[in-house]
Amino acid sequence: MPSLKDLRNRIASVKATQKITKAMQMVAAAKLRRAQTAAEQARPYARRMGEVLGNLSAGSTGGADTPRLLAGTGRDQVQLLVVCTAERGLCGAFNSSIVRMVRERVQSLLAAGKTVKIFTVGKKGNEQLRRQYGNLIVEHVEFRGVKQISYEHAEAVGARIIEMFEAGDFDVATLFYSQFKSVIAQIPTAYGLIPAEVPPATGATGGAKAAYEYEPEEGVILSSLLPKNVAVQVFRALLENAASEQGARMSAMDSATRNAGEMIKKQTQKYNRSRQAMITKELIEIISGAEAL
Repeated sequence: MPSLKDLRNRIASVKATQKITKAMQMVAAAKLRRAQTAAEQARPYARRMGEVLGNLSAGSTGGADTPRLLAGTGRDQVQLLVVCTAERGLCGAFNSSIVRMVRERVQSLLAAGKTVKIFTVGKKGNEQLRRQYGNLIVEHVEFRGVKQISYEHAEAVGARIIEMFEAGDFDVATLFYSQFKSVIAQIPTAYGLIPAEVPPATGATGGAKAAYEYEPEEGVILSSLLPKNVAVQVFRALLENAASEQGARMSAMDSATRNAGEMIKKQTQKYNRSRQAMITKELIEIISGAEAL
């Protein structure tokens, strides 16, 4: 049975931990608003980019002049998985949920006889995947010390992905990230990066596609927009991840703070009972000694 001193030290330790988790919850709540605003503002741009690419690709001839970023290589043997996670932990199941989806995709691709390569963006995803699939990781990027993700960071990642594609290192690229829905809900998402995943072309009211004449030709415009689309989608994924990370951390630290409070309550009750038992024992010894005299 622990002594009263051990119980006091344990209570003090849990109280210190509770202060830390409460502070982390408040910091995450403060960062969440800015991160959520940035993620929500990026969604319309990324969506409109996809719609423009959809309209342009529908008007393209689909021949040899079609950009490879849109048409692909015609094969799907070599798969590149671009995994975006956080640089820090203590955010609940945020990182592990993305990694779990990636592991399931890797297992299904390997079972189908495909060649898998992994491009990790973020420290935590790299650490978790390295344990099981370290030989599959071909690229790794970290943004440690970066206070706020900018388009330049995503552009550098997108340029490296395109460089690998042009070098023939892979046939299909899939982007993995967590889409922010709410503080308690983040949805792991897989997005087809190369060939570009574009929605079907529609008119302004959702009906048939309107007829457009482009100057220059659709293929020329696509050749300019498709590399930018890769960077835009990566940027959107990083912003969604930033908001999801802060939401998950806020929720996790709230749970940790409440659990610490319950532990303090139990340990305090245990301490009071032990102290009362010692006082009762001393009183009994004093009374027994007095009666013996």
